[in-house]
Amino acid sequence: MKKILLVFFCFSFVNTIVHAQDSISVLFIGNSYTYYNDLPGMVSTLAGSLGKEITVDSKTNGGYTFQNHTNDPLTYTKIHSKPWDVVVIQGQSQEPSFSDAQVNAQTLPYALKLSDSIWANNFCSNVMYYMTWGRQNGDPQWSEINTFDKMNTRLYNAYMRLADSSDRAMISPVGRVWAYVRQNHPSINLYNADQSHPSAEGTYLAACTFYAALFRQSPVGSVYYGGLPAATAGILQNAAATVVLDSLDHFHLHPVNEPTQAYFSMIQNGSTIELANESSRATAYSWNFGDNQGASTEDAEHTFDSDGTYTVQLIASSVCNSDTFSIQVQVGPLELTDAIFDQLTIKTGEKFIELNSEETEFFIRIFSVDGKLLTEKKLQNGNPVMMPRTGQVQIVQFTDSRGLTKVVRLF
Repeated sequence: MKKILLVFFCFSFVNTIVHAQDSISVLFIGNSYTYYNDLPGMVSTLAGSLGKEITVDSKTNGGYTFQNHTNDPLTYTKIHSKPWDVVVIQGQSQEPSFSDAQVNAQTLPYALKLSDSIWANNFCSNVMYYMTWGRQNGDPQWSEINTFDKMNTRLYNAYMRLADSSDRAMISPVGRVWAYVRQNHPSINLYNADQSHPSAEGTYLAACTFYAALFRQSPVGSVYYGGLPAATAGILQNAAATVVLDSLDHFHLHPVNEPTQAYFSMIQNGSTIELANESSRATAYSWNFGDNQGASTEDAEHTFDSDGTYTVQLIASSVCNSDTFSIQVQVGPLELTDAIFDQLTIKTGEKFIELNSEETEFFIRIFSVDGKLLTEKKLQNGNPVMMPRTGQVQIVQFTDSRGLTKVVRLF
């Protein structure tokens, strides 16, 4: 009798500290977008006003690209000067917005080289990419980026690719917060007269974004206004909190003292499970299959001897920390196959995710990444369900009328 695994996700974490460190060291590597109005100093002062301590240093040269920094011995001197908690790296303002082919050849390899050098200096350091913003009216030299929206979108996509390629480095999404303020508070001018570099408001907005990204906490309530009117500073604080804290997972913003993150995906074949390790920054792995069996390999495969409910757990660890991810699996004698799920279609748009089915009706339950049930819906034949894209990971559980269940992890 063929058995099908009914899979339900549950999430637990060990050694998880609820609040991020109150004292961290941060090195900023970049160019004029970083040194204009002394962004590192503003981040440090803002943090201090909220009871945090950031020790900052910087290596910034006007117009420097990622490649320029990889070729500059002084950049490596800064990296090797101490075991930094976080190293922020920022490319030249235009380079990530060019064509994919150009970014692949002239940007990505050097961004990765910098990341590798940072981790070689201190395995537990966190790399944080500084996602910059589009120019006020875009860049007229190329039709693909000749408006703010076009340029900002390409910068966003490129920095997301850089982070995904760098063992899930973190992102400070200043460009995304920048767009939020332009759309919702257009009277606030974020630009210097050159329509490229930040005004005092722009740098303060970047500082608020970095605070939220580094500590995973809101900058709202700070009495440090960076020389701006209190009302303006309050708007910028709220903007950073709104965009960043709603999308921590999307921008890979884990606590800076927990760079190792556990995660795995699973496929089923009867009573046998195949587990693909997708953890980041780990050097050792410990599997517990929930039936007194385990393994210490990177990936794993296991066959259950009897029906039942099992919690399959992975502990991923390094010299930095350990983290746990688990999936609850039910093995049951169902005379079914999962071919019914082949008719499901999932289309991802900019603001919505569309779920549809050709013939079968499904009951849908949508969970947050921490296991909280967000909503329940019914997917009827040919009538799609539209899910808003929140920027955070969501878990969608599809169940047909016979109780067969499939789980999909969506961004």
